[in-house]
Amino acid sequence: MLKIYYFCGMITQVQIISKSEELPQMECRNFFHSVEMFKIVEKTPRHKPFMVIARRKDGSVAAHMFACTRRHHSWIPPYLITQGRIYGEGEYDDDVDKDEMFAEMLECITKTFKRKLCLYTEFSDISTKMFGYKHFRANDYFPVNWQEVHNSLHSMAPEKRLDDKVAEEIRKAQEAGVITREVENEEELHRFYKLLKNFYRMKIRRFLPPEEMYATLSQSDNARIFITIYKEKIIGGCACLYSDGNAFLWYIATRRKTYAHVYPETITMWHAIQHAYEHHYAHINFLDVGLPYKSNKFRKFILNFGGKPVAKYRWFRFTLPWVNDLCSWFFNK
Repeated sequence: MLKIYYFCGMITQVQIISKSEELPQMECRNFFHSVEMFKIVEKTPRHKPFMVIARRKDGSVAAHMFACTRRHHSWIPPYLITQGRIYGEGEYDDDVDKDEMFAEMLECITKTFKRKLCLYTEFSDISTKMFGYKHFRANDYFPVNWQEVHNSLHSMAPEKRLDDKVAEEIRKAQEAGVITREVENEEELHRFYKLLKNFYRMKIRRFLPPEEMYATLSQSDNARIFITIYKEKIIGGCACLYSDGNAFLWYIATRRKTYAHVYPETITMWHAIQHAYEHHYAHINFLDVGLPYKSNKFRKFILNFGGKPVAKYRWFRFTLPWVNDLCSWFFNK
């Protein structure tokens, strides 16, 4: 049975839909908040999609925001964790008050995640650093300084932005016979996913979507899975998403220790950037550069390709009040 939650505002009502057949007709420019993404997540094990719909009084859709819960295992209690996850603040018609509607939708999805017993909720990739600040605070979220990197592709060819050292690594890798291309079959996709799991196994933030999600994404026009091959072995790969005229590098993994001499991370990253440029995307964004530490090696590596660092907030909320208060104090002291 479809569950509907209403929060009345001046011109809208907010409704949460969890089944694709119940979704209304609506315009989707942002892949992260699209009906297609909803259906991809709906088919993914251990994931549950939610579409937050803000309607005008006449019933038409004024705004929508995609969210999901995902379950994964942990090394420490409670071992099985449910997390709420949202990329960006959603999509809004031009004639509505974005700030007001976001406040209503945020309150609605926060209560839903609480009922779903999510240990914590994470909002990332907010369009501007201060967007929704007072509304996040009012719903007990706390901000964490986060680093993002955006590469512009519309004003200059990416070759002209490269650091000299990176350009030399690309040349050496190509001369050694390293190539990067899209996955072509299920067996290659499986090998890519195995590489991805091994790469992230010891990472603190090591959550990966199940292999089934990558299989579905590989069939979408809004996603590409690339693999880097050397002597018939997959030594790297990445998953890229495309939305509203921009490219997004989602996950990247390489066998950089064993094959350091042919620079798998460099050539994989370079192919993702070149593919985005050749297909006329305005920017390529790197979704998870991490905390803005001075010694962030991954950020420094990405900046060698000519990107621009951007300081943002990620917003978190733990369901347990004392944990939320402790984390809020720690990250904002």
